[in-house]
Amino acid sequence: MAVSSQPVAGSLLAAVSPAPPDAILGLTEAFNGDDRRDKMNLSVGVYKDADGITPVMRCVKDAEQILVETEKTKGYLSIDGLPDYRDQVRRLVFGRDVTADQVAIVQAPGGTGALRIAADFIGSQFGSPRVWLPSPTWANHNAILSAARLPAETYRYLSGDRTSLDLTGMLEDLTDKAKPGEIVLLHACCHNPSGVDPDADQWKQIAEAIAAAKLFPIIDYAYQGFGDGLDQDSVGLKALLSVIPEAIVCSSYSKNFGLYSERVGAVGLVAADATTVAASLSQLKTIVRSNYSNPPRHGAAIVATVLGDEALTRSWKKELMEMRLRIHRLRELFVEGMKATTADRDYSFLLSQKGMFSFSGLTPMQVDQLRTEHGIYIVGSGRINVAGMNENRMDWLCEKIAAVL
Repeated sequence: MAVSSQPVAGSLLAAVSPAPPDAILGLTEAFNGDDRRDKMNLSVGVYKDADGITPVMRCVKDAEQILVETEKTKGYLSIDGLPDYRDQVRRLVFGRDVTADQVAIVQAPGGTGALRIAADFIGSQFGSPRVWLPSPTWANHNAILSAARLPAETYRYLSGDRTSLDLTGMLEDLTDKAKPGEIVLLHACCHNPSGVDPDADQWKQIAEAIAAAKLFPIIDYAYQGFGDGLDQDSVGLKALLSVIPEAIVCSSYSKNFGLYSERVGAVGLVAADATTVAASLSQLKTIVRSNYSNPPRHGAAIVATVLGDEALTRSWKKELMEMRLRIHRLRELFVEGMKATTADRDYSFLLSQKGMFSFSGLTPMQVDQLRTEHGIYIVGSGRINVAGMNENRMDWLCEKIAAVL
């Protein structure tokens, strides 16, 4: 059947207008369509090795081999997901601070899926309260809340120079502007998009302020292990749970297991008693059932297999440490490289920041110039994915950025 390029008169679909491209994933589509050999994608948050490849971790390959040999079915999982996976998630995220009867764990399709489940739960159970987001935050947070019909507000997070934490402003907003019963979203570590994290003392102050204001926290935990280490990156979560009896933690294993395309995440709802946990779990399962019914098996089975085997767990921790240290080394090389150019800008602030992301200070015009003239793709806000840099091409990158400053 021939398809007309013109809208059909009377068609209901003729009223559909095209949506704008995603601010981040749309750049990757443009990057993939760019036929220049000298190009670099510093937009989307994925780890790349020295060859520019997002690798499959060795421990993942080993776990997949075990699954090939032992897996007996591809039948549906239960609504809340793979039991072994959920148990391992509880141990990894909460350690010994939260027992099994204090938390409801639901497997989710990635961290994004976990956040959407959490947003739908909040909307269905709490009467659509305002959700306070850090300014700035991950661009998709606003879209997820909008889709769940939850109103969003912002609290101050970064200082004016966008290189350090505005703790005073943050505490003032959460104390003076947010109302009891409202929701506050926090990044557990490796803040996206800035890489600026509170230290242990600051986390204590934040937790006490949230408890005093009677706010309900949602913690976005997408980068465990990419900041200072698996245990060290939980300092904020532990501070919050030490004074707040209820919270939702949305975790992702895209980054720290390299399982980007497998969509592996989880919702962990912490409550003060087992009765509340059970009731909340039933509501979370109702949300899942009406959305995607039950989650995919393979990625969760990989995580459960790795964390359930001592040798594979050691291998995973070693690989994760290698990635974390390499990202920090890329930060060092970039700072050194920019210092060696004639650009009059000090990038040493990147060295104290954590994880994949930092703000470059580039303007939208400079970002556009980098893309059009040099094939370097950066989000319009100037956020750069440090993990997308390449030590073998650092001089080239620094030269091109210096050229547009």
